Amino acid sequence: MFKVSGLDLALPDRVNRPLIGKAPEIQILKGLTFDISSGEVIGIVGGSGSGKSTLGRTLLRLYEPTAGTVSFEGRDITHLSEAELRPLRRRMQMVFQDPMSSLNPRRPIGAIIADPLALHGLDGISARVDRALDHVGLPNALRHRYPHELSGGQRQRVGIARAIAMEPDFILADEIVSGLDVSSQAQVLNLLENLVDELGLTLAFISHDLSVIRRLCSRVMVLYRGEIVELAPVEQIFDAPKAAYTRELLDAIPLPDPNQKNW
Repeated sequence: MFKVSGLDLALPDRVNRPLIGKAPEIQILKGLTFDISSGEVIGIVGGSGSGKSTLGRTLLRLYEPTAGTVSFEGRDITHLSEAELRPLRRRMQMVFQDPMSSLNPRRPIGAIIADPLALHGLDGISARVDRALDHVGLPNALRHRYPHELSGGQRQRVGIARAIAMEPDFILADEIVSGLDVSSQAQVLNLLENLVDELGLTLAFISHDLSVIRRLCSRVMVLYRGEIVELAPVEQIFDAPKAAYTRELLDAIPLPDPNQKNW
């Protein structure tokens, strides 16, 4: 599916930007090399500033890498033009962390799901919207509602519906349960598990919460300051972590019994 080699990314430092002249650059990603297999559910974890969300956006060419290559199904997409990327965009979809900022508040739910379909010139749009809503467990009647009329969990399901309506091969889910209550988190995670099985999706799930990653993912990439400190099957990450930073993340998982060891 994806093969990444020597991926670097530097972005302008907007915090310490001088009044005159070019802003200095900050190295966000540093020589990342990994692959994502077709049908895999991989977790990308790390603390704030580790580069996990930036990595996801670079995979989808929303950021231009400074160095290295990103290949999708054997094709190097690192330097493709936007016109060349366009046919691939529908196959690589993203679900964002905050649905209130990623869903147009002036558009009804049906239109929010339909707009990308129309943009890519797909036919049978209404039927595709119906199928997408059904896949995520939302009633068809909600297609006439607006985002502010839905609960947080429902809005996140709309974001997922918008992504799967494009019939993608790959979905990047960026911290999509972090703003939800425990019950809504469980519902969205159940939904993702079912969609991966039903639709044969490849999923990259970004989170700072290893307990969520353990439930959903088969392999885990641990990022720290833009570098991969550990990449291993989920069982190894929890049963025999090798990196000190991974152990710190495991120790941060809250447990009902304070005397119980996290890992």
